[in-house]
Amino acid sequence: MNQSGKEAPPRTGRTAIRLSYGLRASVFLRHRLIGNALLLIGMAVRMLFGAEASAASLQSLPSSMTQAEVTLAQASPRASRPLRVAYLSTSATMASLWMAKEIGGFAKEGVEVEVLSMASSVAIPALIANEIDAVQVSAAPVITASLRGHDVVFVAGLLNTMIWDFYARPELKSPEQLKGKLVGTDRPATPVAYGTLVALKKMGLTPKDVQLFPLGSSAQVVAALHSGQIIGGLGAPPASFVLERAGFRSMVNLLDVPYQNVGIVVRRSRMDELGSRLVPLLRSVRAGIDRYYSDKPFAMKVIGKYTKEADADVLDKTYEFYRRAGFRRELVISEPGVQGILDFLSETIPEAKKAAPGQFFDDRFVRQVNSVK
Repeated sequence: MNQSGKEAPPRTGRTAIRLSYGLRASVFLRHRLIGNALLLIGMAVRMLFGAEASAASLQSLPSSMTQAEVTLAQASPRASRPLRVAYLSTSATMASLWMAKEIGGFAKEGVEVEVLSMASSVAIPALIANEIDAVQVSAAPVITASLRGHDVVFVAGLLNTMIWDFYARPELKSPEQLKGKLVGTDRPATPVAYGTLVALKKMGLTPKDVQLFPLGSSAQVVAALHSGQIIGGLGAPPASFVLERAGFRSMVNLLDVPYQNVGIVVRRSRMDELGSRLVPLLRSVRAGIDRYYSDKPFAMKVIGKYTKEADADVLDKTYEFYRRAGFRRELVISEPGVQGILDFLSETIPEAKKAAPGQFFDDRFVRQVNSVK
């Protein structure tokens, strides 16, 4: 954010590339000193679901990044600090981690965990630089980073479905009326672009039937719907509830589409080092999921605390939406969901054509957790 109070545009291209992971990590070391500022950033992007925002940031990661560029950051001591786990937005996609913290799950499992809210633009670099130990994030940026040679891997899946509806202006009654009209989307190889194509296909349309207008994440798409800039686009809770109140029509729901939404991601090279703490972490998250389903009033209170949402109706609808979406107690990823993303990314990343879903998920810790019901 610049001195005028306006959010500065993200660095792209070679400028971002030359910011080494060591420098990014040094900035992150001051996280606790500017924790409130980062929380405000998270609130400002409350509709930028982890899947969407972090995927866009990964587009600037270079395939030529070398290990030498992270050596400085990796040199910092980590043995005595708490397990640092980051989440990337204040949408309820992150609720399983919030619930684990709020029920005191970490203390019950005997593991010290520092739960951090941080900007998506530094999350994957901070993970690679070992300044955080795990991150709750969706599959698109993880798969992209892995295909580019970085050793990031899911150790648990928490939400395995899409969360979008495709909304159109109130005067449109059928998908046929979308033909030739402006439809909001994001740049290629991002979750919103993927979801938009899936929605069009489900409505019996192709990208050639409409005018795709790249705007950015779902927050920008929703804003463009409200302003009348576009005729249709994706929306998700809680923004979708506001759209519905304004009379926008849901043309198709994508909740039943296999998709790898948020999960817990670590560096593969640190799995042995972190294993003794990752197992109790995952047990805590599973306990948080159980409490989400068994105690609606408490879960709504937690959602309200982290999203800063006070509208009881919105909180109720948000809770019920994610109850239907289904946080995964068994903590596994969706292989069909990952395959769909690989198929999508193969248009821009050739390595995705030969990749298999299993290479992005290591289930060794989940098997330990699930061995005790």
